[in-house]
Amino acid sequence: MMQRARNMTLECIGGRTDVAGTSVSAGYAQAIVDFAVARGADRAALVARAGVDPALAAGPDARVPFEGFKALMRGAGVVTGDPAFALHFGAESLFHDISIVGMISHAAATMAEAFEQMNRYARLAIEVDGHDAGPRFAIVRHDGETWIEDRTRNDFPELIESTFARFIWTTSRFLGDVPFAKAICFTHPEPSYSAEHARLLGVPVAFGSRWNAIAIHESWLALPLPYSNRYVFGVFIDRADALLAEMQRNVSLAGQVESAVLAVLHTGEFDMGGIAASLGMGRSTLYRRLRAEGARYDAVVDALRHRMALHYLAGRKVSVNETAYLCGFSDPAAFSRAFRRWTGVSPGVHARR
Repeated sequence: MMQRARNMTLECIGGRTDVAGTSVSAGYAQAIVDFAVARGADRAALVARAGVDPALAAGPDARVPFEGFKALMRGAGVVTGDPAFALHFGAESLFHDISIVGMISHAAATMAEAFEQMNRYARLAIEVDGHDAGPRFAIVRHDGETWIEDRTRNDFPELIESTFARFIWTTSRFLGDVPFAKAICFTHPEPSYSAEHARLLGVPVAFGSRWNAIAIHESWLALPLPYSNRYVFGVFIDRADALLAEMQRNVSLAGQVESAVLAVLHTGEFDMGGIAASLGMGRSTLYRRLRAEGARYDAVVDALRHRMALHYLAGRKVSVNETAYLCGFSDPAAFSRAFRRWTGVSPGVHARR
């Protein structure tokens, strides 16, 4: 029963990797693996080198640590023997195949709307240092030119190169020879493969610049997109909002409490003092910090039990009594009372619906 509980708990988490600090969607990481493997890389060697295995995720919306993603991108360049791997990945991969952010942009009405929504949901694809200070991308007017500035603060130039290559090649792929980029600036020094920048990006490139930015034709922002679909756009927006809320829950203290409780929920051993200790603080500190977030420990646990009970019963893989156990109830009658309070019906009635 203990092993079954562990398996069901892992299943309910859905393969999600809750990570401290910045993170990247597993779909983005998996796309790098697939791209590298298609170019001769050994999958097992690559993920072992990076210390992250996106294949362990249950889907593209799971998360992997940013540092693991960085190691994956750089490792892919090594194992494929391609120092310009990031450029090639950005130019040849399709963002709407990688992330829901790309799907939203793909279904937008104009390039300006696509850019706005990409900025709004960018952290769903990849969180980077600087997101806490505002949007990753900005439209900047400077010296009579219009620029797209990438305000990412990190030591990961491959990410900037990949992103700018994707901007240019996505525009060309779906809009043809419309005017877009005029010049590109990178803050990092000129690399050994700068000839690939000239070939792939097709515009003057400056290295060692004061910013990471693309000078663009402003008319690009008003271009209508060929695959605009308002219904699909709305569906994707709703899903993205839910994913953002989930990410916020994970980084809040209440979210950390929820994750800690979930790991031991089936044992029934999740008193506030024990969970506080597992988070590296005392009970009173946990109480005070939760209160500052407008949360209470008992309410967080109760909401988690409610959600997990609905999840287990919806899956139809466990009985009502097993669901009670998995949700930390030693007495099925107590579980039934709680379930009636949550839903207004008994768990048996709910399971038959």
